[in-house]
Amino acid sequence: MADADLTEYERLREENIRRNEVILASVRRNADELSAAIKASDPRSVLRRKADELPAAIKTSDPRSVLRRSLRLSQPPPDAHPTPPAPNPTPSRRRAPRKPKRRRRAPRRTTPGNAKPRSTTFSSSLASTILEAVSLSPGAAKLRAYDFDAGKELVLTPANVRTLLPSRILGLLVLPLVDRTMVAAGDNLGNIGFWHADPEPGAVVADGVFEYLPHRGPVAAIVAHPAMPHKIYSCSYKGEICLMDLEKENFNIIYSCQSPVISLCQAPDSASCIYVGDGSGELKLFDERMGKVSATWESHDNRINSIDFHPEKKHMIATSSTDKTTRIWDLRRLEKKKEDCLKVLEHSRSVQSAYFSPSGRMLATTSYEDTVQVFHGDDFDSLHIIKHNNQTGTWLSTFKAIWGWNDTDLFIGNMKRAIDVISVGSSGGGISASNSVCLESGHMTVIPCRFSAHPYKVGHLACASSNGKVFLWTRA
Repeated sequence: MADADLTEYERLREENIRRNEVILASVRRNADELSAAIKASDPRSVLRRKADELPAAIKTSDPRSVLRRSLRLSQPPPDAHPTPPAPNPTPSRRRAPRKPKRRRRAPRRTTPGNAKPRSTTFSSSLASTILEAVSLSPGAAKLRAYDFDAGKELVLTPANVRTLLPSRILGLLVLPLVDRTMVAAGDNLGNIGFWHADPEPGAVVADGVFEYLPHRGPVAAIVAHPAMPHKIYSCSYKGEICLMDLEKENFNIIYSCQSPVISLCQAPDSASCIYVGDGSGELKLFDERMGKVSATWESHDNRINSIDFHPEKKHMIATSSTDKTTRIWDLRRLEKKKEDCLKVLEHSRSVQSAYFSPSGRMLATTSYEDTVQVFHGDDFDSLHIIKHNNQTGTWLSTFKAIWGWNDTDLFIGNMKRAIDVISVGSSGGGISASNSVCLESGHMTVIPCRFSAHPYKVGHLACASSNGKVFLWTRA
């Protein structure tokens, strides 16, 4: 049909059709170009092209398996191809995978002053028991029994074994209560536990055990003065001294420093004067009434492991240290430096403890040189050495030999899960000592490391282990 025969409407319609065909052709051309570009960038097509370029001898039905194969991962021998293992005629039973050991978590720390006991009877049971005992005869003199035979009279019964704390015990003390046996212990997680070993019938807490968490680090020592046994002081490796006041029913951190606090000792004539041995070798006097350190002495070159007062001469103390020395001091003439000490007792290795005998005539030291040394004489110039295995290693608390209720018996742990009783006696103007008695019991299944003797009950000896257990040996 000629354009001259078309009406105006038909002519406009034909022009729109031609214009739409041009636009549609352009769109198709652009779509083909875009599709080709996408196929060219597809990694699978690249792999196919590379596989097509490979020689026919190494072509496989799956080109990707050839490209991903790694000789380094398959680890063939350098000089031969790996041979497949011989088939096992009898199918083996698959071993079940081992379950990972569950680690014991440290208990969550509570704020000092708000520590929660295992029992909810803080005031009515633990506090009242101790306060009642204090009111009976405060400050009584310690008992001595020179006719006591530890090897024949001490026994351990199943009722006198308790798991007091969840971890290794570092500090142990039998509280100075005349008619009670209350054991306090501190472990390396900051816990302090109390065990009422002779509870009354019908007590609220059946096992007599209370547990608290007042410290942020290992509890190194626990002390209580005979005149004020309701005030119990403890120290930790985090540089803290904590006071547990049973009258106020709380814990309070009364002193804090940067250096670890390793040892504590109270002055015999003043319960508020606390002598502190820290990890740097400084001896400090902390006055609890003033709330501060009133004096400091550079007493050792390394940590002070023990502090002990002479039972008769209240001005004389002995300190032991990791710097391989034991030093005896006169507090009346003590200045600022360690050269001011009265006596230096040299050892070849670290000294873990130094304690005066009940009469004060002897001083027993325990060291890593595998000896217990007993110094005696007017100036402690004479020496008797007893060989003893003191290599406790990393996981056990160190051995510290303590005196019992006389100048005859020294108690120290034995690596064979027993207690060695070192007998000390007079001989020709001197002394003789031998490790002649070993206390063993089927109920003591771990190595006893730390000891404490009841000051008012002869024959009540507490010892603690590295798994949180406490054993109370009593008189048969």
